[in-house]
This record gives sequence, C-alpha cells and structure tokens, in this order.
Amino acid sequence: MSYRVIQWATGNLGRAAIEGIVSHPDLELAGVWVHSAEKVGRDAGELAERADLVTGIKASNDIDALVALAPDCILYSPLMPNEAEIIRFLEAGINVVTPLGWFYPRDLDTTAIEAACERGNSTLHGTGIHPGGVTEKWPLIMSGFSRDVTYVSCEEYSDCRSYGAPDVLHDIMLFGKSPEQAKDSFMLQFLGAGFGQSVNMIADAMGFVLDGPLQATHDIALATAPIDTPMGVIKPGLIAAQRFRWQGLVNGTPVIKAETNWYMGTDNIETDWFDAQAIAESGECFTMKVEGDPPVYITTHGVHPTRDMDWTEVQKRNPGMVATAMHCVNSIPVVCQASAGIKTYLDLPMVFGKAKSV
Repeated sequence: MSYRVIQWATGNLGRAAIEGIVSHPDLELAGVWVHSAEKVGRDAGELAERADLVTGIKASNDIDALVALAPDCILYSPLMPNEAEIIRFLEAGINVVTPLGWFYPRDLDTTAIEAACERGNSTLHGTGIHPGGVTEKWPLIMSGFSRDVTYVSCEEYSDCRSYGAPDVLHDIMLFGKSPEQAKDSFMLQFLGAGFGQSVNMIADAMGFVLDGPLQATHDIALATAPIDTPMGVIKPGLIAAQRFRWQGLVNGTPVIKAETNWYMGTDNIETDWFDAQAIAESGECFTMKVEGDPPVYITTHGVHPTRDMDWTEVQKRNPGMVATAMHCVNSIPVVCQASAGIKTYLDLPMVFGKAKSV
C-alpha cells in the first residue's frame, strides 16, 4: 500500500525529506507547502535541489488546497511548530509526523491535540534525532542487552562550523557572544523542552523513579585567539564552545544524562571542561553508555560530517539533517497504521529504512 504524503516546508530538513519520500517504495509525494511566495509553483524536485528529479508536484502556500488533497500524512517541519495547524490536520483525518516536539509529552498539556486525534481518527508522532531519536531510542535498545542498569547517557559532539546559518549561530546559538549575554540565554530552557522528554522516556521505560525536576546546566568555553568561522571571526574572550546537560537524579545521584556539545573547531578554545584533544581525536559523533551487567558502550559516526567533506556542500546537505529527515520519513508507514492519538516510540513497532531500488 502506498501512503500519500505532503512535505510541509522545504528548508534543510524538508529538502532531504522530499528525496526520501520520493525514493520510499511505500510512499507517494502528494504535495509540498512552502512559506515564501517565490517558491510557489516550483517543482518539488527543484526545491530539493535535485536537477535530476522532476516530480510533477508543484509547491503551494495555500493551506486549504493542501488539506483538501486529503493526504494520509503530513511531514511537518517548519522552523517553529504552530499547534493550531497541527490540530487542523489531525481533525481533518491527516496523520502528522514531526521533528518539532511531542517525542514523549508526558508533562505537556495535550488535551486539544488528543481531542483532535479522536475527532479525526488520526495520529501525531514526534521523532527526529537529538532529541527524538538517538537520545532515547538508541540507549533504550542498548539496555535490552543488560540487567541491573544503574546509568544511561547519550552525548553529542558537533562542530558547528558545518552549520550553514550564520544568523542562527550567532543570534540564537550564542557563538561569538559574551559570557554575560549567555547568562540571559533562553537556550537551556528551550532545548530542555525536548531533552527533558528524552530523559523522562528513559526513566519511565526502564523504571527509574527520579527525585524531581531534572538538573540542567549550561557551560561555556571562550576563544583564546581569533577563530575563523562561517559566521565571521570569534574574538578572544567570546563564546566558542558550549555544553548543555540534563540529568535525572535518584537519591541525588545522576542516573540518566542527555548532553549536547557544540564547538567551533577544537583550536584556540580554553580547556576546562572542554577536552579539545579528545574531541579532535574522536571527531563529531554520538556516544552512548548503558552501565549494567554487562555494560554497553557505543560511539556512532556517519550522521555527522567527516573531516574530508566539503564544508560548502555540508552546509547545503548536512548528513545530520538527512538522518533526521529519514527518521521522519521511515516512520510514516507505521504511524499511518497506528491507532488514533499521540504515539511515541514506546507505542509503535520498529522503524526501518528500505533497500535502494534497482
């Protein structure tokens, strides 16, 4: 059976998602929503920056017309989520897969969304990569090989020079800002809305009874000499690396940790918590630990850029964005088959990719 899918937005993730939907044997691209008027009427393949891909699907910014297509699913990936839009889709009987939240919304008010799912007999699934995939899904799978687990963690190490959005790097992600400006940042709370769901999912699934609110910390490291970056030169004394960490405690002892490390290369950065040599040796990666009997440790590469990649190309098509998009795309069939409501990884069967067609 083929499921008809609308791709909602065509940024870095949306472009990769179009490729994934078109190549997936169980999916059919039914439409594309775009924000800017200049993209309206352009072929989805062109928007995906694939000269060899002509889909015949023209982009639209007419929400009414796209909803009227009655697709099986919308892959919803604008810059920021609009809950009213999601509710409208669900009430219309359209399933929604999104990387923008609802991975494990235990502590969120989802009354309106659940009601919309019931009225439309539809499903909402939050997915992605970090959080929304690697952070909780992989450690949970790893834990299946151990007993008496005492500690679970997932850490990401990302060189943000490969991120092709200078304004976001400086204005939102704080690179090149002063330590004083970092104190007023909303990022710890903003990111914690997602990573907190990851920690809570692991705790509930594995039976950890946490003390209470998560312990959240934001550490910064400063440039010791000028650092060249895609957003310009970071001057000495300004932020060049950051660590965000969320921990669940039991009797005051950390038992679950989600962490993300951002940095602008590994040279000329003060070394306190920032271990430049270790990061340079391991490269960009995810590292996961399950301390139990036996312990399981995994480091993964591939969804981060490698040192030999052309950074100009990486900024256009980052493998991490492609992985996030494909986790969404590959989830669509099981979401379309699921019962109504908000469904997490704990509710759905295994999600897997498909072999390349020949």
